[in-house]
Amino acid sequence: MLNSRQRAQLRGMANGYDTILLIGKGGITDSVKAQAAEALEKRELIKAKVLENSDITSRQAADIIAESVGADVVQVIGSKFILYKESKDNKNIRLVK
Repeated sequence: MLNSRQRAQLRGMANGYDTILLIGKGGITDSVKAQAAEALEKRELIKAKVLENSDITSRQAADIIAESVGADVVQVIGSKFILYKESKDNKNIRLVK
């Protein structure tokens, strides 16, 4: 569980990140969950977007994916959201206490 200072730190870091996960009208499939899990293991912090033709909101998508891969939802704004999960092998991000 992240505290407010850690969320702020991660939001600032994610500012410069590109969106690497897109969720379209197919919704959240096993493939999307696998892509998110793989990206989180490599990067620890990812930005995702729910396209307009999707049947779910970005908050719903963030919660579903975070729960399925064991990540924390850092932020949800509009159609985009940010997820964080500490990597087992590639720890690059040091969170403030």
